[in-house]
Amino acid sequence: MADKALRGRGLGSKSLADSSGVELAARQDLDFDCPNGHHFSRTFAEEAELPLEWECPRCGQTALRSDGSRAEAKEAKHQRTHWDMLRERRSIPELEEILAERLQELRGQQ
Repeated sequence: MADKALRGRGLGSKSLADSSGVELAARQDLDFDCPNGHHFSRTFAEEAELPLEWECPRCGQTALRSDGSRAEAKEAKHQRTHWDMLRERRSIPELEEILAERLQELRGQQ
């Protein structure tokens, strides 16, 4: 019966693969500064796109890179109103003409 027992490895067990001859990818460290004064570092692959901000592991605030790199300011796009969309389709003289026609129709109905 002892021969039929399952032999396995626990969840936290070590790999049986041999790690000799394994080359790790080129890496680089990137430092971040938190607004609360915390300083920490993260390691990234050398060819990775580097983030401009990272969540602080101690307080959860958004930390910025220590090297001073900042995100480019995005151009704020104003929200188009009904009037803006109408002006894209019609000119002011056209709108005045339509208004005059509608007023004439309404006055004629009374």
